Amino acid sequence: MDHYRTFHMLERLLHAPPKLLHQLIFQIPPSRQALLIERYYAFDEAFVREVLGKKLSKGTKKDLDDISTKTGITLKSCRRQFDNFKRVFKVVEEMRGSLVDNIQQHFLLSDRLARDYAAIVFFANNRFETGKKKLQYLSFGDFAFCAELMIQNWTLGAVDSQVDDMDVDLDKEFLQDLKELKVLVADKDLLDLHKSLVCTALRGKLGVFSEMEANFKVCGPSQPMSLGYLQPPVHCPTG
Repeated sequence: MDHYRTFHMLERLLHAPPKLLHQLIFQIPPSRQALLIERYYAFDEAFVREVLGKKLSKGTKKDLDDISTKTGITLKSCRRQFDNFKRVFKVVEEMRGSLVDNIQQHFLLSDRLARDYAAIVFFANNRFETGKKKLQYLSFGDFAFCAELMIQNWTLGAVDSQVDDMDVDLDKEFLQDLKELKVLVADKDLLDLHKSLVCTALRGKLGVFSEMEANFKVCGPSQPMSLGYLQPPVHCPTG
C-alpha cells in the first residue's frame, strides 16, 4: 500500500518528466528516474496498432473498453497508454524542429521510444487510415519505419529547405504530385513502361537489382493501398 501511495504522488510528475528531475520530495537515483519514465511511457504494440492514425479525442477514448476486450490488455493500462499518446501529441504538435528531439526534450524518453512516439504523433496528425483490412498484416514497427522515412523526405522541412523544420505536416504540393502518379497503377502499359525505364536506369548499379526487378512482378497492376488522403503507388514491403 505504501508503494501504491508513493506512485500515486509520483504520477503527476511523470506527466511532465522534467519536473521529476528537479523535485526534492522523493530521493530517487537518476538511473531509477529514467527507468520509471521509460516504463510509464512504454506501450503495448497490440494497443497502439488499434489506435494508430485515429484522432486522439474523447470519441476514440470511448472505444477503449472494446479495445481492452479485443487485445486482452487491462482497461486501466489502455487508458494510461492513450493518455500518454494524447499528452505527447498536444505538447509537440505545433513545435518546429525535429519531432524526435522535441519529444526527448520534453519527456526524457530513450531514442527508440521517442522515435516510436514520433511515428504515433505523425500518423495521428495526418489521420492515416491504418485500420483497413488489407493493412492488418502490417505491424506497428512497419508503420513506424514508414513514418520515419516520410518525416525525413516528405514533410515541409524535408521538401523545402527554406522552411524551418516541421516534422508533423506533409507538403501539400508534394502530395498533389504523388496523387498524379496514381495513373501508373491504373494502366498496365504505363506500369510496364515505368518498370522498363527504372530497370534500365538501375541495371548494373544495384547489388540487389534482381530483387528490385522481382518486386515489380510481385506487385503487378493494382490499386494503391489507402493511407488516409495520401495514396502513393504501391510498393512491396521489401522494396
